[in-house]
Amino acid sequence: MIYEGVLPVNKPAGFTSHDVVAKMRRVLGMKRIGHTGTLDPQVTGVLPLCLGRATRFVEYIQELPKQYEAELCIGYSTDTEDWTGETIERHQPGQVFLTEDEIRRTLASFAGTIEQVPPMYSAVKVGGKKLYELAREGKEIERKARKVDIYEIETLGLDLQAEYPKIRFRVLCSKGTYIRTLCVDIGRALGYPAVMTDLVRSRAGSISLDRCLSLEQIEELHRSGSLAPVIIPADRLATHLPECTVTEEEAIHAMQGKTIPFPASRVLPEAGHLVRMYGPQGTFIGLFQVDREREMLRPEKVFASSGSRNDAD
Repeated sequence: MIYEGVLPVNKPAGFTSHDVVAKMRRVLGMKRIGHTGTLDPQVTGVLPLCLGRATRFVEYIQELPKQYEAELCIGYSTDTEDWTGETIERHQPGQVFLTEDEIRRTLASFAGTIEQVPPMYSAVKVGGKKLYELAREGKEIERKARKVDIYEIETLGLDLQAEYPKIRFRVLCSKGTYIRTLCVDIGRALGYPAVMTDLVRSRAGSISLDRCLSLEQIEELHRSGSLAPVIIPADRLATHLPECTVTEEEAIHAMQGKTIPFPASRVLPEAGHLVRMYGPQGTFIGLFQVDREREMLRPEKVFASSGSRNDAD
């Protein structure tokens, strides 16, 4: 059976995102599968996989905000900024002195647009080479800071009695945010070295962790013929974009990848913005870009799905 849509996966520890894709290709007997954002092998949680024609929407799903639950440990640091690396600085146990109020205020101060320097152990490319490749060669190079958005950040729990105090927090952030680096920066703001000791992606766009399936569950559902109902139509993940409905004739032209006039009486966003286009029966056609100068909608990604907005989740 060929599936189309977004499969919500709960990635286990020990798998790269590519490992998950490779396994699902074998299990589902499909080649056309793509993931929507890399998770490090030790990180668990939400990893949406695009199946079939939904792979055309990977880049748009990647842009959606992500939510994480993380734990950081104050008092030592590693070369990878997480618990898998080599220790490069360590305070004596019991020599970290922080108050709950100080920690909560510091975390709250990171809300908004911040700058991050990508870690050396990352997939960011410099001069055509990935930083982690240079790091494995023992090289460290200067990296440019990048702006990222922290939409929400809140403290979930504190263990200030531990030899190295632990802080658990939840963060909602933009694409490209390194939570490892955020942990290090929080520690620096508190006056101590810090390291990320746990990370779970709890949400990607509208997909929450409680909606995701383990690899074993997916395999069993596929084997029993019960997987299709849990696959999410691709357009359900783009509800942040405005929608428009076109006539039957316009829908036919749109499915052929042609530009079409603005639908009558529709209020559309500014030029360059994307809209979700539907046919008169609720069939999702694809994403179209507003061209106000020509008063046209230009095809960006045509899906031409037979699925309807009225189909069950």
